[in-house]
Amino acid sequence: MSDTTAQVTQAPISEGNRTLITMAVMLSAIMVLLDMTIANVALPHMMGALGVTSEQVTWVLTSYSVAEAIFIPLASYLSLKFGVRNLLLVSVAGFVVSSALCGQADSLAEMVFFRVLQGAFGASVIPLSQSIMVQIYPPEQRGKAMALFSVGVLLGPILGPTVGGIITEHMDWRWIFYVNVPVGGLCLFLLYRFVNLDGRGKHKMDWPLVIGMTIGIGLLQMVLDRGNEEGWFESNMILFSTIISGIAIIYFVRRSLITKGDIAPVWLLKNRNLAVSCLMMAGFSMGLFGITQLQPMLLEQLLNYPVETTGFAMAPRGLTSAIVLLVMARFMDRIDARVLIAIGLCLNAIGTYYMLQYSMNIDLYWVILPSIIQGAGMGLVFAPLSQLAYATLPASDTVGGAVIFNLCRTIGGSFGISIVNTYFSRQQQTQWHALGADLGPSNPVLQQMAASQHTSITNPDFMAQIGQLLHQQSTLLAFVHTFGFILVSYIVLLPLVLLFKAKMKNASSAAPH
Repeated sequence: MSDTTAQVTQAPISEGNRTLITMAVMLSAIMVLLDMTIANVALPHMMGALGVTSEQVTWVLTSYSVAEAIFIPLASYLSLKFGVRNLLLVSVAGFVVSSALCGQADSLAEMVFFRVLQGAFGASVIPLSQSIMVQIYPPEQRGKAMALFSVGVLLGPILGPTVGGIITEHMDWRWIFYVNVPVGGLCLFLLYRFVNLDGRGKHKMDWPLVIGMTIGIGLLQMVLDRGNEEGWFESNMILFSTIISGIAIIYFVRRSLITKGDIAPVWLLKNRNLAVSCLMMAGFSMGLFGITQLQPMLLEQLLNYPVETTGFAMAPRGLTSAIVLLVMARFMDRIDARVLIAIGLCLNAIGTYYMLQYSMNIDLYWVILPSIIQGAGMGLVFAPLSQLAYATLPASDTVGGAVIFNLCRTIGGSFGISIVNTYFSRQQQTQWHALGADLGPSNPVLQQMAASQHTSITNPDFMAQIGQLLHQQSTLLAFVHTFGFILVSYIVLLPLVLLFKAKMKNASSAAPH
C-alpha cells in the first residue's frame, strides 16, 4: 500500500448536496466522454473546412485519444498535489476553453493541437468523478452510486455519433465543440459550489516512470489508432513504435510495482477485485467499442442510411442502458454483483447473436432490437464491475483505483476498435475471394441470371452488376463474421466472474459516511 495519506473525507453530506454533486460529476463525465465519438460523423465536413485528406483528418480523433491515454494515469498524482476539487475545476475549465479553441480552428495543425489540450484536460475528469462518487456515498449505497455514474460512462460515447450527426446536419460542425461551453459552465458552477473534497497528501514526482509511461502508453495508443490504416507491421513507423512502446511499458510497469508511487499506480492491481474488474472492463470495452464502430459502417456504407438516421438507430443502445441503470440503482446493493455481470454478458451475447442473422433486406426493427438487448446488458455489466473494483480498496486508494480502471477502459476500447477493424478488413478480402472464385463464364447461375435479364454474361453492364453484388455480399459476410468474433469475446469473459471475492471485507473503510 502507498505511503500517501490523502485526506479524502469531508464534512457529512446532506442528501440534497449529494444529489447536486452527483449531477455535477455525471454531467462533467458525459461532456468529456461525448467528445470521444462526437467528432466522428463530422470528419467529412472538417476535411473541406481544414483543406485536408481523409487520412489526415483522422488525426483529429487520434490526437484526442493519445492525449487522454497519457494523462489519465497522472490524475492520482495530481490529485494528491493539488487536491481533488482544485484539479477537477482546472480540468473542466481547461476542457471548456480548449473545446472553444477547437471550434475556431482554421487548420489541421491548430485542430490537432487544441484536441491534444482537450484530451489532456479531460483525462482527469472521469477517474476523479468516479472517485468522488465512491467517496460521497456510504458503502451500503455503493452499487447505487456506480449505477448512476455508469449512466454517464455509457451514454457519452454511445450517443456521441447521434448528437454529432444532429448538430452537423442542422447547424455547423464547429458547434460539436462550442456546445461544451454552456454545458461546461454549468458543471463548473455546480462543482465549485458543492464539491469540497480535498484529497491532498504526500506525493513525489517520479520522472523516469512518467517518461516511460508517456512513451509507452502514447505510442501504444497511436499504434492502435493508426495501425490498420498503415497496414500494421508492413509500416516501419508502426513496427518501431510497437517495439519502443512495449519496452517503455515493461519499464514503467516494473518501476511502478517496485516504487509503489502515486503516478499510474499499477501496483494496486495486486488487489484481486480491482485486477479482475480491470481485466473484464478492458475485454468488455473491446466488444462495446467494436460494435459501436462497426454498426455505423454497416448502416451507412452497406445499407445506405443517412447520417442522421444512423445516429437515431444507434441511440436505443445507450438509452436502454441508462433506463436499466436508473431502474436497477435502488436494487444494485441488494443483488450479488457477480450475478448481474453474468446476466449482462449473456444479454450482450444474445443481442450480438441476433446480429449474426443480418442480410441486405433487414429493416430498422432488426437494427434496434439487438441494440436494446445489448444496452440492457451493458448497464448490468458496467455498474457492478465498478462496484466490485472498489469493494476492497481503502479510501486513500480510490483515486488511484479509478485511474487504473479507466485507463483499462480506454486502452481496451482502443484495442477493440483496432482488432475489429483489422479482422473486418481481412474477412472482407477473404469472403470476396471465396465468393468470387466460382463467378466464371461457365457458372450456370450467372448464365441463368443473364438470360433472365435478356443479356449475355460478357456484357460489361451485367458484369458491373455482378461485381457490385459480390462487394455487397462479401462485405455483409465480413460484418456477420466480425459480430461472431465479438460474440465469442463476451462468452470468454463469463468464467472470470468466478474470480471475484464474494465478500467486501474492507468496504466499511472505503468511503466516508
